[in-house]
Amino acid sequence: MNWYEKLSEYFPIEEMKSKEHMDALLKDKKNVYIKEEGPHHVLMYAETETFIFIDYLFVSAQSRGAGLGRKLLTSLKAKGKPIILEVEPVDYEDTDTAKRLKFYAREQFHHARRIGYSRRSLATGEQTELEILFWSPTDADEETVYEAMKTTYEEIHTYKDETFYGDQYDPTDKVLVFEKERKQNILESFVATK
Repeated sequence: MNWYEKLSEYFPIEEMKSKEHMDALLKDKKNVYIKEEGPHHVLMYAETETFIFIDYLFVSAQSRGAGLGRKLLTSLKAKGKPIILEVEPVDYEDTDTAKRLKFYAREQFHHARRIGYSRRSLATGEQTELEILFWSPTDADEETVYEAMKTTYEEIHTYKDETFYGDQYDPTDKVLVFEKERKQNILESFVATK
């Protein structure tokens, strides 16, 4: 099974970029958009001068719990930049969402509770509510994370969208919002259960 098939089997269709989109990012933005893969993992991320955005992190079922995910994150943390990623809110019918959140809580990620993020999938037309998690070696604030997410959305997620999907993603200000009020911390219950 190739890297794209592994990602497609694990991630919901509304969160997946097309293979053409990802291939173009790997070719056109090869100094920014990076793929690391091994027999039991696929890691896709964008690295700028100031932050890292994890687009996809897949660890095979047979390798989960063996420390591979932690090892991959440790190599990114060693770069000394904030790391940002998107996650689904907890779905108690899908035990993987809770396991993912517990993993990121153990890895000292924080929930960006002031960032609202709702993205329309061009594959399904569905609105998907996602949460932003981040890790920072320098205690980056949520405004910094918000600006990094705007850059990610504009430079990575919507890259040549009309070419690959025949449609455009919604404008950034319709997808990402910096809220005055903080949402409930989705990692709170997992921090206590380290």
